Amino acid sequence: MTRVPLGAVVHDHGTTFGVFSAHAQTVDLCLFDGETEAQRLALVPDGKGLFSLDVPGIGPGTRYGFRAGGVYDPDRGLWFDPSKLLTDPYAKELDGPYRHDPRLAQFGVDTAALVPKALVGQEVPVPRRKALFQPGGLIYEIAVRPFTLLHPDVPENQRGTVAALAHPAVLAHLKRLGVDAVELMPITAWIDERHLPALGLTNGWGYNPVAFMALDPRLVPGGVAELAATVKTLHDNGIGVILDLVFNHAGESDRFGATLSLRGLDNLTYYHHMPGAPGVLVNDTGTGNTVACDHPVVRRLIVDTLRHFVLHAGVDGFRFDLATILGRSMEGFARDSDTLAAILQDDVLSDRMIIAEPWDIGPGGYQLGQFPAPFLEWNDRARDDMRCFWRGDAGKTGALASALAGSSGLFATHGQTESRSVNFLAAHDGFTLMDLVSHAHKHNEANGEDNRDGHNENHSWNNGVEGRSDDPGVQAARQNDIKALLATLFATRGSIMLTAGDEGGRSQQGNNNAYAQDNALTWLDWAALDDDLVAHTAALSALRKRFSVFSDTHFFTGEEGDVAWLNEQGQPMTVADWETPERVQLTMLLATGDRKSAADAKCRTSLAVIFNRGNTPLPVTLPPGKWANLISGQPLGDAPIAPRSVVWASNC
Repeated sequence: MTRVPLGAVVHDHGTTFGVFSAHAQTVDLCLFDGETEAQRLALVPDGKGLFSLDVPGIGPGTRYGFRAGGVYDPDRGLWFDPSKLLTDPYAKELDGPYRHDPRLAQFGVDTAALVPKALVGQEVPVPRRKALFQPGGLIYEIAVRPFTLLHPDVPENQRGTVAALAHPAVLAHLKRLGVDAVELMPITAWIDERHLPALGLTNGWGYNPVAFMALDPRLVPGGVAELAATVKTLHDNGIGVILDLVFNHAGESDRFGATLSLRGLDNLTYYHHMPGAPGVLVNDTGTGNTVACDHPVVRRLIVDTLRHFVLHAGVDGFRFDLATILGRSMEGFARDSDTLAAILQDDVLSDRMIIAEPWDIGPGGYQLGQFPAPFLEWNDRARDDMRCFWRGDAGKTGALASALAGSSGLFATHGQTESRSVNFLAAHDGFTLMDLVSHAHKHNEANGEDNRDGHNENHSWNNGVEGRSDDPGVQAARQNDIKALLATLFATRGSIMLTAGDEGGRSQQGNNNAYAQDNALTWLDWAALDDDLVAHTAALSALRKRFSVFSDTHFFTGEEGDVAWLNEQGQPMTVADWETPERVQLTMLLATGDRKSAADAKCRTSLAVIFNRGNTPLPVTLPPGKWANLISGQPLGDAPIAPRSVVWASNC
């Protein structure tokens, strides 16, 4: 496609509007004075799908939308209905949020009063700087509204917004944890799924986008300027910003959903359809539609969106929801797809951190380990192996070691020598860390789907009581398990991710699919955070930063003693040791640099991470030396390793 202006481009004498539609017969530009449609102007087609018009005398702040005319025949994939006001796919700012309304899906019903208007804007570039986050660091996943809504120190007018992340009290918490980058769950404009209003629920996660570039005014009322200011403050405090973006589907849903933007402009171009059945949307996402990321126009929209957030907000990188879709065509996934290549080769994006959620629900959708470098990838296999080890599943010692070592079996393919794993124990989707050790089963009744939604197998356990318990023994067991799980996560090779609140025992009462719970179930109660757990997390983070072995993502070779795996007698693990199903102990011995002080910057030491998942104390032998427990600060001596615990020890 010829490189021509798309969206609203301001110049000295007015604004040029451009939009693509290969199948529309007409596209009109609608200009609004408040809520009143003041002008309707026909865009001029170029015969190749571009409709554009230069409008003198209008500039930033002008409200606008499009209407597209043509054949209306959904069975043929044609949804042209001039009564529908359509959001510009290149809209940078909206005058309000999307609200579900049945009329949005009804043919012939005017929706100008129901759809937010795009605002013409004047983009302001921000200074370029190297991405702060680097592989091996700590990512902190945040849903902006529930994370900040109840923070007692944040001013009320900032609570629930991106600006709250720049508040000194929030920054202090992030710095205490040693966060290298915050990963913001979707902050672009979204709409509720149509079944939620009848249940009295709203989407609190934002994974149902309409406009890919426009920030949702509920979360970012100050638009891209607010995001840019927050990014700058976080950068000034040594913290990077990663945006979680959704390009795999749009909130228009299946054929019974709303007509808001892409569907009304050119359904056949922007979405995938079943071969030979243009009226049937492909549903590789489970949301009713699949964006045609392989189409050149969509590819350009994706790349331009990413460039926009780098150039005008200064973000450090992106995490892609259901990222397999980005590499899909109708023939399946290709790691060398044009769209993935376009992202990696773009001059603005080539130095950003790029993270894939490497799966979708379509044929061949699970692609963990198959994305091209330097993509990092969410590693759900390591997540499950760590969970299963601590749950007590038999034969999981080797799987734990693989996760600790960076999952070379997954990522040492295609000639790669470094781990691209993002290791995590819990994320927004699934149990919280506290719920992982408090519930053997999901409890999603509040979602209104009779507990059918959400994953059924969570590799979780409840420590004897399902859900809340006032039993001090149960509470102590759960806290010990969380500490052991965190100590395991922070000992893994590769990047790691922690979901906001998990460091302090946050619970969703067993709901493992809380996307529709924009209420106290998901809002972080800062006063209820367990400070002992927070301090434990902060100590682990400091240790991870202290030892250079964790910032190096190259795979272990076993040469020069970079890693050794020991049994409880301090001897190298044998085949029989690895294959013992009931084994409860493992020691990972690492050669590492120690950064504890400038004087010791070149100190080489041995770091032992000792795992005891059993229910009794376990004597463990380490190589000769004066070993100290780095978490307690006490000499290790001959004391056995406590049950259900992980010890980090050094002999330097």
